Amino acid sequence: MRADYVDKFSAHWTGGLRRLIDEGAWYRDAAYPYTATVTCVGHSSISTGSLPRTHGIIGDSWLNRETGKVAVCVADPDTKLVSYGRPVDGTSVSGKAMRTSTLADELRAQSAVPPRVVTLSMKDYAATAMAGHGADAVVWMNASAGTLMTSSAFSPRPVPWVADFLKAHPIEQDFGKAWTRLLPDADYLYADDARGERTPTGSGWTRTFPHPLKGAGTKPDDVFYGEWEESPFSDAYLGKLAEASIDALKLGQGPGTDYLAVSFSALDFVGHDFGPRSHEVQDVLARLDRTLGSLIARLDARVGRGRYVLALTGDHGVSPIPEQLSALGLAAGRIVAPDVVARVNAALTPWFGPGDKAVRMVYEDLFFAPGVYDKLRANPEAMRAALEAVAATPGVARVFTADQLQSSPPAAGDTLEREAAASFFPGRSGEFIVLPRPYFQSVPNASRTTGTTHGSPYWYDRHVPLFLLGDGIRKGQYLAPASPLDLAPTLAYLCGITLPAPDGRLLGAALGTRN
Repeated sequence: MRADYVDKFSAHWTGGLRRLIDEGAWYRDAAYPYTATVTCVGHSSISTGSLPRTHGIIGDSWLNRETGKVAVCVADPDTKLVSYGRPVDGTSVSGKAMRTSTLADELRAQSAVPPRVVTLSMKDYAATAMAGHGADAVVWMNASAGTLMTSSAFSPRPVPWVADFLKAHPIEQDFGKAWTRLLPDADYLYADDARGERTPTGSGWTRTFPHPLKGAGTKPDDVFYGEWEESPFSDAYLGKLAEASIDALKLGQGPGTDYLAVSFSALDFVGHDFGPRSHEVQDVLARLDRTLGSLIARLDARVGRGRYVLALTGDHGVSPIPEQLSALGLAAGRIVAPDVVARVNAALTPWFGPGDKAVRMVYEDLFFAPGVYDKLRANPEAMRAALEAVAATPGVARVFTADQLQSSPPAAGDTLEREAAASFFPGRSGEFIVLPRPYFQSVPNASRTTGTTHGSPYWYDRHVPLFLLGDGIRKGQYLAPASPLDLAPTLAYLCGITLPAPDGRLLGAALGTRN
């Protein structure tokens, strides 16, 4: 969720997002202070209040140097998937890869009255990162199985109240419905069906409304569940599941402090396919405004207005679709990651012979085969050739070595180097860190020619909304620089607990007198 969405699209919001604007503390200059602006990193930074170099989550995935395979940020083969529907094969998840504790972890460790902890998302790594190392319920969606999931790291069996909710509210009840515009057509900015938009893989959607939820046949299938995830229906479902958790566990209604975290994922799916100027993004936000309005109303009714604190932010922003910018005469494009790897291998052949010396590029991280980086350290000319090969790739702005990001403080005023160093974690990050030029983006293959992504160090990916609302929060608009990393330290202060290694700071200007 980009910060400028609030400025551009809020005129017709009347629910929960509107209440945050009107009654909350709105930090208008909030941004991530690092380059790895992707989902798992963002959620880990929000929940721990720390940088990637502290919590250790450098991407949604990275190359595991021991196995030679790409590892998902929360993958844990020592745990088992727990399905709320049919059994599902695959690697389960936990917070084991996270190298520090979350706000929820510290609530569980320090509170005299044990808190109830619930985290919900369409994505396993979002729900897991918001919880950390334990919780009462961590729930996400498995689109290929068409059901909700958890991990044995959090619960050895389905949580009863979640199972009851799914039984009473089957996802399949939305089969055959259509996603249409909520607002009058004239209320949407920009043109619909713009250059470079794409439709979800395998779906029958076009690039204009309506978007039917009917899958590939006459009954729910994995195409339908994918369509459902990428629609406001999934956000509404998560909102109702969150409301059910408040009732089932009586969150906020006992003597202790409880923790509820919801990651609304539809905006990310839609942003990737349709881009930040699309009618789809605007409609997801208009409907999320209503979903949040219902959730806040439930908190008011069950917990009591002024007896809770609510925070809202985004885990990252999103880049404009490159083709839309190119049509305006701006420099924009896509960097094909395997092409970068091939350039490096070609450049190193005169020194080390044929074969793959660079093996993979994941997001901004370029990984070498075992022992190759040590050879580059020992051969300055070969190192220079590899760096020049990357730097000469069209669309590349800067390339840093692992030694450069670890050995010395960034040069004064070198914002990109400082932000790259904040994202670097030894043993997980690549040997080279490759940053694109503005409006260029790294893509995994040459067939990725539509849609857009995030993961850059630029304002459109780093600048996100940040709101606080509730007990002890002074409403107003604040222009001081802030970061989503500031949320966990601020909430920890309000809860009377400490965090072990926060890089964020206390949002003191917004803290008024507590009830």
